Amino acid sequence: MQVQELVGIVPWTFVAQICNLFIQMYLIKRFLFKPVNAMLEKRKALADAQIREAEEAKKEAAAIKSEYEQNMQEAREKAGEIMTNAQKTAALQSEEMLREASAQAAAIKAKAEKDIAQEKRKAVNEVKNEIGGIAVEIAGKVIEREVKEEDHTKLIDDFIANVGEAS
Repeated sequence: MQVQELVGIVPWTFVAQICNLFIQMYLIKRFLFKPVNAMLEKRKALADAQIREAEEAKKEAAAIKSEYEQNMQEAREKAGEIMTNAQKTAALQSEEMLREASAQAAAIKAKAEKDIAQEKRKAVNEVKNEIGGIAVEIAGKVIEREVKEEDHTKLIDDFIANVGEAS
């Protein structure tokens, strides 16, 4: 019986295993590594393209945001201007209304004073006429004679002058 060696190297088996290893490496490299590397390159290119697109989208978003903020600032400024103009307009209108109301009040007061003066003159004239008639009657009774028209007019005028000074 022959004892096999547990650890030994057989030259023809060793050469065959080395050739087998090189053939397997060549086939794996050609049919496995090249397609896998090509696929990895495609994925890398796709990822790079997506990263570039994302960066461009981020830049566009930043530009849009700055434009939006600028538009909002302009809108705030315009709103401020509109409010300022509205306040000025309201102030001018209120001043104009106050002036108109003052003018109307002054006109009403002047008309009332004019009416009062006219009514006063009318009342004084009526009182003068009545007092003149009463004075003539009294004078006629006191004198017991007939008073001439000239005397009558003179007496009335004197009486009215005295009454006008007293009031």
